[in-house]
Amino acid sequence: METKEIEFAGLPLAVYREIAAHLHQVEGVEVELIPQSSQEFDYNQSQIGGLCISWTANSGLKSRQRVNQILAYYQNRYINPI
Repeated sequence: METKEIEFAGLPLAVYREIAAHLHQVEGVEVELIPQSSQEFDYNQSQIGGLCISWTANSGLKSRQRVNQILAYYQNRYINPI
């Protein structure tokens, strides 16, 4: 099983959960939220450190492409808005 960690700096918890829910719909993909590792609270940091995305043995190229499309959508919407 291949695993990839993704971090979107400053993204709110609710959006991370939305991304995870969206990615859970892709066949052969498993997603976990990575807790924030900072010991100090900061309003400008997310409560989540990132996402851990895993592809199962039965996932194919189509699943990987769909994950990349979903991540690009959220990156364009929340990280690099036009």
